[in-house]
Amino acid sequence: MLAQRPFTIAIEEHYNDPELVAHFTGLDLLRPPEVERKLLDLGEVRLREMDEGAVDIQVLSHAGPTTQKLAPDVAVRMARLTNDRLAKSIFFMARDRFAGFAVLPTPAPEAAADELERCVTELGFKGAVVNGLTNGKFLDERQFWPIFARAEALDVPIYLHPALPSPDVEKIYYDGITDKFPEFRGPVWGFTAETVTQAMRMVLSGALAEYPKLQLILGHLGEALPFMLWRIDDLLARPVSDGMTFSEIFRRNFHLTTSGNFSDTALACSIAEMGVDRILFSVDWPFASNKAGTDWVMRTSLSDADKARILGENARKLLKM
Repeated sequence: MLAQRPFTIAIEEHYNDPELVAHFTGLDLLRPPEVERKLLDLGEVRLREMDEGAVDIQVLSHAGPTTQKLAPDVAVRMARLTNDRLAKSIFFMARDRFAGFAVLPTPAPEAAADELERCVTELGFKGAVVNGLTNGKFLDERQFWPIFARAEALDVPIYLHPALPSPDVEKIYYDGITDKFPEFRGPVWGFTAETVTQAMRMVLSGALAEYPKLQLILGHLGEALPFMLWRIDDLLARPVSDGMTFSEIFRRNFHLTTSGNFSDTALACSIAEMGVDRILFSVDWPFASNKAGTDWVMRTSLSDADKARILGENARKLLKM
């Protein structure tokens, strides 16, 4: 590790559980074989690249697709098995270098709330990640609110991670382009469009008025939402709930991470809109490079204190590490 760098916690770092992945006939996007190999690695390769990038701790979360696309009974069973295996891997491989976010069986919301509590209180996980829509349904629908109630009571965050758009949206918006540019429906734009819609619906539906202490996380420096806050407030032209504007609720309930978006401009906008205390470091490993991420933060014009907050201190506070 480079001694001059702050203690660094990367909080959107992916892995794959072979048994869970086997439930899908194909992954969201074709991934290079090297990426697939790294997703299965919870040991030598991962730790070496963490050391090369001066990352002290990775918070591990399963790469999509996950239990959001399974039948309820299968989702419940696979979430428990997957979370148990991750907890064992953390304990036996590198408990001082890894932490975990839970997979939740959101197709069965009450069971998902119970699984979140089990993972936090028994397995020591730091929250949960939800990958996109749940069998075509956005997370703000009331059937999912028991998950929010439990997360708020446990005081742990939920990471809203992207997944591919629904088939209907994909056909209308992306057909004719994705043959040449398959990434367009995924990380180039499809992921962003779906995830920002999910986040906005959480605010507009009243879910965050019902659970005002619930903390949510968005990757990729907010999926472009920080650039839109003024315009959203201006065009809504009225309070969203409890006399608060959209941006006020967003700033109260959301944190942003740097995953896969090492942009000086996007970072400056995110800090200006959210405050530096709500920006968390992440890499999006193995889809992005640990070293590229940490080198970028260290090259920015931020003060040493703000670099330390982003690289580790904010995550320590939010995740109680």
